[in-house]
Amino acid sequence: MATMKSVKTGDRNHIAVVDVERPVPGPKDVLMKVRACGICGTDTFFLHIGGMPAGADGSMRSIPLGHEPAGEIVEVGAEVTDLKVGDRVVVNPQGVPSGIIGCGGEHGALSEYLLLEDARLGRTVTRFPDTVPFAVAALNEPMAVARHCVNRSEAKPADKVVVFGAGPIGLGATIWLKLRGVEHVVVADVIPERLETALAVGADAVVNSAEEDVTARLTELHGQAANALGQPRAGTDIYIDAAGVAAVVNTTIDSAKWGAKLVMVAVQKKGADIDLGGMLRSELTLIASQGYPTEIFEVTPELVEHHERFAQLISHRIPFTEAEHAFELALTPGAAEKVVVTFDA
Repeated sequence: MATMKSVKTGDRNHIAVVDVERPVPGPKDVLMKVRACGICGTDTFFLHIGGMPAGADGSMRSIPLGHEPAGEIVEVGAEVTDLKVGDRVVVNPQGVPSGIIGCGGEHGALSEYLLLEDARLGRTVTRFPDTVPFAVAALNEPMAVARHCVNRSEAKPADKVVVFGAGPIGLGATIWLKLRGVEHVVVADVIPERLETALAVGADAVVNSAEEDVTARLTELHGQAANALGQPRAGTDIYIDAAGVAAVVNTTIDSAKWGAKLVMVAVQKKGADIDLGGMLRSELTLIASQGYPTEIFEVTPELVEHHERFAQLISHRIPFTEAEHAFELALTPGAAEKVVVTFDA
């Protein structure tokens, strides 16, 4: 029996690197050799809670991790006609019948090989050229999340936008906004290095929200407007929450002009009191953005075209042999922007 190494949740805040049976593809399946896989906040969330809830008694089950892979196909089932050995592909983690890859399904992409059941080009995987490094191609899934957020915002070129949170999703949203033609995009964060990256990928201005008055700075950058009661507010049209902390929502309410929009793409870390009266005074529209209903492969051609720009989002490339170190970085606040685990050829 051929085996492979795979990352699963272990004790709280720890991974387990285990030997498991290497999958054998059926007639409709393909087997992918994983060449790179990003670590996501969802992965670290599962580690924080010690796995995935297994029942009403609060017990947890260990699950395989990783849902941001890029790799190459090494085996093809007899009935698969639109894919071949050697194809370089990115994956739709929600496109297999055995559950979401790395998020409770049978398989995780932080493994040497990944089985893709009932594989279909354009639904399960899509190809990318050898001009794009595997580590950058592995950004396809989080960049689809960021793209859906921007699509939900319906941002137009003349809109003035602020993105809270200069992590991968916030920076990805910044790139998509600029590629969409939005003239002025501000990024706010508390980590200076992340703000430098924001400027490097195309933000027009940045705000260190730990040191600056965000509302005053947005008014300076976007002009002065008013809420429904005529009270002075910043001229910002769209607020994007890619940080997931209550301060972002409350800062938005304090700053929002009449008719502004708040798009929430970050998972909220914990509940908090929200000034609903302030939302009323601005007729603030709250828009939730979840996943990527259509965007998972729509983003791939532009990711390929602008891959050098997107590559700037990766702060660490860590070999799979050092997976524990990769997760230590990802679990430490402020230690890394985007960690991608790489596999030998």
